Amino acid sequence: MKAEMSGLLQIAKEKKGLLTAASLLSTVSSLLQIAPFVAVYKIVEELLLHAQSPAGIDRELITYWGVAALVALVAALLTLYVGLMCSHVAAFQILYQLRVRLAEHVAKVPMGYHTKTATGELKKVIEVSVEKIEKFIAHQLPDMVTAILIPLLMIGYLFWLNGLLALVLLVPVVFGLWVQARIFTSELGRNAFRDYQFAVEEMNATGVEYVRGMPAVKIFGIKADEFLTFQRAVSSYRDIALRITALCKKPYSLFYVLVSSLFTFIVPIGILLASGQPGNQAFAITFTLFLIITPSLSVPLLRLIYVGGGLREIIEGNKRIAAVFAEPIVAEPTAPRVPVAYDVAFDRVSFAYENKESKDYKPILQNVDFFAKAGEMTALVGPSGGGKSTIANLLLRFWDVQEGTISIGGVPIQEMGTEKLMDTVSFVFQDVHLFYDTIEANIRMGNTSASREAVIAAAKTACCHEFIEKLPLGYETKIGEGGTYLSGGEAQRLAIARALLKNAPILVLDEATAYADAENEKKIQQGLIELVKGKTVIMIAHRLSTIRAAEQILVVNKGEIVERGTHDELRQRNGLYEKMWQAHVSAATWKLGANHTDAHKPEMRGEAPANASLLY
Repeated sequence: MKAEMSGLLQIAKEKKGLLTAASLLSTVSSLLQIAPFVAVYKIVEELLLHAQSPAGIDRELITYWGVAALVALVAALLTLYVGLMCSHVAAFQILYQLRVRLAEHVAKVPMGYHTKTATGELKKVIEVSVEKIEKFIAHQLPDMVTAILIPLLMIGYLFWLNGLLALVLLVPVVFGLWVQARIFTSELGRNAFRDYQFAVEEMNATGVEYVRGMPAVKIFGIKADEFLTFQRAVSSYRDIALRITALCKKPYSLFYVLVSSLFTFIVPIGILLASGQPGNQAFAITFTLFLIITPSLSVPLLRLIYVGGGLREIIEGNKRIAAVFAEPIVAEPTAPRVPVAYDVAFDRVSFAYENKESKDYKPILQNVDFFAKAGEMTALVGPSGGGKSTIANLLLRFWDVQEGTISIGGVPIQEMGTEKLMDTVSFVFQDVHLFYDTIEANIRMGNTSASREAVIAAAKTACCHEFIEKLPLGYETKIGEGGTYLSGGEAQRLAIARALLKNAPILVLDEATAYADAENEKKIQQGLIELVKGKTVIMIAHRLSTIRAAEQILVVNKGEIVERGTHDELRQRNGLYEKMWQAHVSAATWKLGANHTDAHKPEMRGEAPANASLLY
């Protein structure tokens, strides 16, 4: 628990000045909150001393302590308010910095982390777990000061008045706190709260999956309680919540009864002591004050338990944040090198997503070796799952290879700074991600300093200016909820405009026309013709007609390059590429329910269909 608390306090140190002020003000507020009890004691003492002769009561003394109690109470509220303001300002500043640091960190970790981590899980860490840090800094720290100091000061004051009665009061308080502490610090309690966090993360992740899969959910009529992963996650959350409830109900009930029933311990002992010394007016005054203070003691003690319960959950959330920061980032070179040429070389590259020591180890690429000349197109083709996209992703250092070297212009990419590598390579993905922002902002991601004219020029070249202008707000139209939704072909053309604006010397195209219809494909092809001019192009394609003019075609199968050459050279070898070509030509003319003879099929003549698109 001590080590876990130190992690939270380490975060709090980022705003040490504000939090120190908040703690001091909370301490002053706690001290001032004791003043009314002192005032009550003095007033009761004066009244009881002159109970037989009320005329002798010192009215000025009573007025003085009454005013003092009022002033102390107002001052306590003011200092508490200012302290909370300091802690809240510190909390929001820390939250901002923490979220920015988390966002920057997850952008620097290898892609392997994102593939094995559910979106809902990471979303919960960045949103919920970080938000709980605000609860700790803005509320828990001041509350802890108040909840600890006020009972200590009260009990200290009561010991000063009467040690025996104070000891009687202290025993049930200490016992109740010990019972509660056992739950929070025990291995059983830690495991339960840890499992609770996992259950919440799993429920969030499957909930996001259910919503994202809404088209399939509607088509197949899947209800929430029939979506098995979501149902299991909700059931797991229910079970762990009930387990924590069962774990805490007895100790909390015992503590609540003890703290709320302190009278039960004080009254009989007080009566017993009073009966042994009848006429002791001083004891009667002290006993009366005990009866007044005892109910007030239970409030901060119950708050302390509330703080402790919330603290366990906050600590578990902080562990998730620490786990994200513990993920190693892609290593940056101490002395980055800048390539002077833009050819790409893979030299005996082997790669697997897991280490060789892992039981899940499975080689994805083995001894991949090729050279892509600057200014030329190298196409990657082959069966699905063969490793084509992995080759493209490795060029961007989404992962680091276990064996071999990837270099640009003779410079290994590990020796280039990540920022320079990203400036050197543009990537048009098969699945385009557009951010919830304006169309202009999405295009401008390729070059944030570009002028509006340059953005429009890139959009025109990518054949998307026309549909953008038809939108109500044009380039200021927001994409997504509250704005507009684009078709797959339109989104792809925006991605091409983004790459055009970036104008990097190396371009990677991963199935850039995969989801386009005939009309959109033609427009995308027009944009690509401008995009690839003078660049080193690595293109992944399933439509073989789009890469017939490539200077080099690499056939990738089961993680290895099994064939290489031009389109004509590969066809003459009558290998895997020729089989793929014949299948491609056959598929291009296939019709559902068509009844025609083989003599009319283009593949019998080895020709591409008339509507096949050519990139060059």
